[in-house]
Amino acid sequence: MEGWLLALALGAGVQWARRREQQARIERLGRHLQGNPLERLMAHVLDGYLRALDEGDTQRRQTLWAALEATERELAAAARRLAVSFADVWPDDALVSTLPVALPYAHKLFPRATFDMRRALQLHADGIAAVVDNASGRSRRDRAYTLTAEALLLQHTCHWYCRSRAVASARLLARHRTSYAQVLDAVSPQTRSAYLALLGR
Repeated sequence: MEGWLLALALGAGVQWARRREQQARIERLGRHLQGNPLERLMAHVLDGYLRALDEGDTQRRQTLWAALEATERELAAAARRLAVSFADVWPDDALVSTLPVALPYAHKLFPRATFDMRRALQLHADGIAAVVDNASGRSRRDRAYTLTAEALLLQHTCHWYCRSRAVASARLLARHRTSYAQVLDAVSPQTRSAYLALLGR
């Protein structure tokens, strides 16, 4: 009986510590997103892509693509501002555990199994900016496809920072019917390479 009570108390303590850490991370990231229209711009761009791709009239489709260009540039600027703002976070508070299970303060207990959120946000901002600039000459459809993946990977990283990789992947699948692996496969080769290197893969 005493062992059962001890296990119950230990489990409750772990849950409490995990919720406390997650809440602190949510609040920290929220402070850096305050006043930043990143999420609104992301939703606007993704919805705009769906409308443009579904449009049967060529002239109307071109008009929709043209109207999205300014919003894409705003999205790139918003991602850049988040990266710059978050760069000032204390290094220990920027570490994210890569362990398959969410443990409280895992970044302190297993510092080798972490990635730096500051660097992650920077590579996401660089990836979005590169797709928007389109120096590689992607077609409008391919550009939309790649930028969608870049934006969703950024969103996944933010959810991973606040909760866990499992929760981030589940939210991605539930909200966008897209798996983490599909998103990672669809971003630009430069983003994918930098991202996997950051995760130590």
